[in-house]
This record gives sequence, structure tokens and C-alpha cells, in this order.
Amino acid sequence: MARRFHKIAFVASPTPGSRESAAALMRRYDHVAPEDADVVVALGGDGLMLQVLHRFMASGKPIYGMNRGTVGFLMNEFREDMLIERLEAAHRSVIHPLIMEAEDVEGRRHTAQAINEVYMLRQTHQTAKLRIAVDGHERLPELIADGVLCATPAGSTAYNLSVGGPILPLNAQLLALTPISAFRPRRWRGALLPSYAHIRIEVLDPDHRPVAAVADHTEFRRVRWVETRLDQATDLVILHDPGHSLDERILREQFG
Repeated sequence: MARRFHKIAFVASPTPGSRESAAALMRRYDHVAPEDADVVVALGGDGLMLQVLHRFMASGKPIYGMNRGTVGFLMNEFREDMLIERLEAAHRSVIHPLIMEAEDVEGRRHTAQAINEVYMLRQTHQTAKLRIAVDGHERLPELIADGVLCATPAGSTAYNLSVGGPILPLNAQLLALTPISAFRPRRWRGALLPSYAHIRIEVLDPDHRPVAAVADHTEFRRVRWVETRLDQATDLVILHDPGHSLDERILREQFG
């Protein structure tokens, strides 16, 4: 059978364990620079996987992660042996990023992409006051909370889950809109939105109640409004060992 991948690149997080593992693999397997590869092997934790997915977002390169971090939800088990065979047998998961557009109090426009979530968070001791609209229709005139986030299915088990949001199956055509420590309305627990939804969140008092907007690890401070939507035109490919797909991991999360 013809091989799918001929040029492998290794990318490691800066931790000693990750770098040692990368060095061992590079001694064992032929490799090229990441820009020349047709598959990238990422050694680290979920944070590194997000960085690598962002780095190669426009390239279409599949990413195969091996866990040298703490949680490793997006990663496969680390082993030095049979890497070529594992890559050839790996299954694909395709995910799409969120696009975030924001304007700050100085009138500057900002754009960023997020694989896990876009969120807004108060910058001071005062709660944020936010207005939420979906597809041009106001849905919540005032949310008083620490903030609010919009998560993709791939990101639904990250920050979204820790603040009480729902876990979404990877192939669900949904986004999770989840409040962060809501004060009013107390009973609002968030919403499930179709994947094509355009979400606009306005800061009602940006001068006295400043709010930051974050797309994964990119932050903009003192924003007036944020708009976000799923970028269906961009495919991010994650490779996983048979029986350890993201769908399976998300399902396991729901049963503890």
C-alpha cells in the first residue's frame, strides 16, 4: 500500500521532556523542516497542539500530537516505536476555527482566530454588562456577569466545560454560548446556537466596566463589541490513533 505521508516534521514544546522526546524521534526517523513536511508531529500538551494548529492553519497540514504534557485531550499516547505505522493508520478529525472581530474604545479594529473559544472577561472588580445579539436579533438585552464565551465542539471540553457549559459532539453543527459567573439573569445558563450563527456582543459600559476579548491565546483589552462566527472554509486536520478519536474522547468526558 502506498504511504500517505513521506515528509515528517517534529515540533516540541519548550519543556525538557518534550525536547528530549523530539530529539529521540529525530535520531530514529528521517525528518524535514515543518514548512516542507506533509505531516507534523507535535510533542507536548494541548497548549502546544493549539499553537501548532494556529501556526499551520492556512496550510492544510495534518497534525499528529503525542502527549508530553499534563492533560493531552487532543493528543495521542507517546511512544517512540512504530511511528510510521501509526501515522499511516491514523484517522482524521476535521475541525473549523472561530473568527473574532472586535473594536476597542479607541476605535481600533482587531481580528483573530480561535480553535477552542472566543470569550469576553471583565478587567476590573466590577462585573461586565453585555448585550447579546444573534444573526442581527437581540436575544439578551443585558447580561451582568464576569463574562461570556463562545465555544466550538472541539473546545467545548475546555474552558466552556469548566464554567458549566455543555459538551458538544465533534460533528455537532452547533456552538455553545456560555455565561461566566452570571449574576443577572441568574437562571440563564447559556444557549446552543447553529454553527452558521453570527454572534455580536456589545459592552454596555466600556469606559467604567472595561472588558477584554480573547480568541484562544490572543487578547485585546477595553473592547466595545465583539463579533464571532465559525469559519467553515478553513479545515484543521488532527490525526488520532484508531479507537482514540476526538469523538470518543468527548463521549468519555460525558461519563466521567
